[in-house]
Formats: sequence, C-alpha cells, structure tokens
Amino acid sequence: MTELSQRPSQANADRAAPAHGAQAGSIESLYPFLYSGTTDVSAVLEQVRLSTVAKAEEVLQLRRAVSQADGERLLECAQDMAARFAAGGRLLAFGNGGSATDAQHIVTLFLDPGGTATPLPALSLASDPAVLTALSNDVGVDVVFARQIAAFGGKADIAVGLSTSGNSANLLRAFDEASRRGMLTIGIAGYSGGKMAELDSIDYLFVAPSTSIHRIQEAQTTMYNVLWELCQAALLAGSQPDRQAGPPSGPS
Repeated sequence: MTELSQRPSQANADRAAPAHGAQAGSIESLYPFLYSGTTDVSAVLEQVRLSTVAKAEEVLQLRRAVSQADGERLLECAQDMAARFAAGGRLLAFGNGGSATDAQHIVTLFLDPGGTATPLPALSLASDPAVLTALSNDVGVDVVFARQIAAFGGKADIAVGLSTSGNSANLLRAFDEASRRGMLTIGIAGYSGGKMAELDSIDYLFVAPSTSIHRIQEAQTTMYNVLWELCQAALLAGSQPDRQAGPPSGPS
C-alpha cells in the first residue's frame, strides 16, 4: 500500500464527520454520506474518498505501531516456527467468527503458498463443522479448540490463535492445552490483548492496539503474512536453531 503523505484538511475532515444525531457505531455514523439526503454526486464521492483515505491512514499508523513494538519479536517468533517445521511439526490455527476465517487464511498460506515457496503442514481447527457442532453440543463451545489440540497436537507443533478482543474463552483453554503439550504458542489479538495478555501459556503475543475491529483484523493479516514470509526465509537460509536441540517430533 502506498503510504499517504498528508492528512485531510480540517475542512475536509469536518465534511467526513458523522451526521449530526447519528449514534456511535451506527451505519449512519460510519457512512454519513449515504444518509445525508444529498443529490450532489460529486460531494458524495468526495466524502467516500475522504472516508477511504482516513481508514487507510489509520491502518498504516497501526501497522507502524506494531512494527515498532514487535518487529524483533516477529522475527524471533518466525525463526522458532521454522525450527518446529524443520523438526517435523505442523501449524494448528484457530479463532471464532472472522478470526476463524483468518485462521483458515493462515493455513492456506502455509499449505499452498504458490510460486517457489515451500508448502508447510497446517490445519485449521475452525473448519470442520461436524467436529465443532459435536463438541459444542455434547460438551460445550469452550472446548472446541482445546479438544482438537489434545487430539492432534504434539511437542513439535505450533498453535496460532486469533481474536480481536483477546477474551475468547475457547482460545484461552486452547492455549493452556497447547502449552501443556509443549507446543509453540502464538497469540494474535487486538485492543490491549484482553485476557490473552494475562496468560503464561502464550509464548508470543502480538497485539494490534486499536478499538476498531476492522483495523485490528487488517493489521492482524499483516502480522501473520509477515510471520509466514520470515518463516520461509529462515527455512530457506537454514537459519533456524540446530535441529538436534529442537523439540522432538510426534505426539506427546
């Protein structure tokens, strides 16, 4: 994305402000140009442009904040991931709602990267409706990921959990189970990390510090794409830690 060098003028910003009387978080407050009653197409298009520019600048600033706070840790995490893959490990990704879609995206990225990149074994724990509904119905939604980690996870494996709030109970239980089994655990959250930030069972926690779910998810997409690229680079360069010292493969 091309970095935007200037912010909208105050006059333009005022034009892009929520309509008077619109409730915070309502469709009217998010897209006032759709509810202004204006028939001036040029004015509506200008408001659309300003809204788009403002959102783009917001996510650019968020990505910069993440890079400054966690750039070195992202590299360290990717190298640890490479060591696990080199030891025969797999990546298990999970999340709820939109984060489940992101988990599937991560899995697809590792499994089928395209080009000359190395395909790596990965599994989405949110993609099997039979398993999810069986566990939710027979036991409870809090165990839908922890039970699968108990079944599939081994000491060489990697657990990646995504949440915008950082408070999902089924993620917290999954991380505890993954840590108990010796897996490398990676959390990707928003806001200030939520309850995920309180866990000792997460080896690496990366937080997109925003209250906008849309911007959080956009920044999270950047995070896991960066992890994938750095992991690929570590494997290609052979810069992962000595395999003899790495975790053993296979289930615990």
